[in-house]
Amino acid sequence: MTMNSYHTLYEAIGGETTVRRIVEAFYPRVQAHPLIGPLFPEDITPVMEKQYLFLTQFFGGPTLYSDQNGHPMMRARHLPFPINKERADAWLSCMQGALKEIGLNEELQAIVLERLSGPAYHFINTGEEEI
Repeated sequence: MTMNSYHTLYEAIGGETTVRRIVEAFYPRVQAHPLIGPLFPEDITPVMEKQYLFLTQFFGGPTLYSDQNGHPMMRARHLPFPINKERADAWLSCMQGALKEIGLNEELQAIVLERLSGPAYHFINTGEEEI
């Protein structure tokens, strides 16, 4: 499975089912990570649902996030949390582990991680230089 035969990344990775699997594999890793776990609430369920809505839209699927929450404004939504390069790297590492865990094709793993790297580093807000 490659991107060449699909219109969107959402379609290429397998749509709703795969996005759900990514989110379900991702958040246990996030919660267990010493750098980023403490930034998340104990009840992670609402965060997981928002992430599902956002990733669906971000990967080119239905505009579920915007339909329910308005414009994503993701940088603004992350400003209350101290995010540095190490935390952005940790987030991406958790995502990489989740993608491997669910068995996503390696080419698609690379595309997903590349696509998510932009926002992950854009959210750095601790005064460190952004990448």
